[in-house]
Amino acid sequence: MPRYKLTVAYEGTEFHGWQKQHPPGAEPLRTVQEVLERAVMEVVREPVVLHGASRTDSGVHARGQIAAFTTTTVLPLDRVAVAINARLPDDVQITRAVTVAETFDPIADAISKGYRYSIFHGLPTEIRRPMFDRRLVTYVPAVLDPGRMHAAAAGLVGTHDFASVTRVNHGRESTTRTVLACSVTASTSHRLRIDVSGTGFLYNMVRIIAGTLVEVGRGRLEPGAVPEIIARRDRTAAGPTMPPEGLCLMWVRYGGTKARRHEGTE
Repeated sequence: MPRYKLTVAYEGTEFHGWQKQHPPGAEPLRTVQEVLERAVMEVVREPVVLHGASRTDSGVHARGQIAAFTTTTVLPLDRVAVAINARLPDDVQITRAVTVAETFDPIADAISKGYRYSIFHGLPTEIRRPMFDRRLVTYVPAVLDPGRMHAAAAGLVGTHDFASVTRVNHGRESTTRTVLACSVTASTSHRLRIDVSGTGFLYNMVRIIAGTLVEVGRGRLEPGAVPEIIARRDRTAAGPTMPPEGLCLMWVRYGGTKARRHEGTE
């Protein structure tokens, strides 16, 4: 049976995250997985189970979420995205569809992921808050120093126990993860982005990293404090959890032949 790998983009404001949620005695919540799975079933005309690479939270966006499903229906590859998009709402769409090996697993086969946190900053007496892209960027009512933040970001790179930058009741057996790269770049005098990539992330990890770097940018923490924050393995040592609207899943990368069949190197 053919298995299709989808690259999915969505504006997460009106979604309760990626994963399907059916509260007892209540209507199912609107999630990306629920909406997308329903559209796929309308196309293939049979039940399918759609698996996603990342369980993004409520209000979090994606440009490069990966999902996959298997069906008995053979679809013309150049029509898969078009057919599914015709049945999707305006805040989610398929940007690419390819066939993959039947054993391809969007979660287990992922070797790295990249997230971006976007910030608009400045004193409210000097600038106006963003309006047209307010759902895609977080406003910080202070002047941030991206140079200090970038210097601090270097301290996150490597394999560490990241217990300091995840929710207290995270539910994971291990909080050790590998951050491959972390950088802070100013696009204008009032806008900056934090780019983080790694082999895997803990619950709220990127949003807490962003909150910690914002504290550095405001001068409340020194850039060199990050290794000590990590070493303490204490959530109270790090900065606040930033709001979801600034966070976007940018890409997921895969290795081996299972994810690259018929599509070349990713």
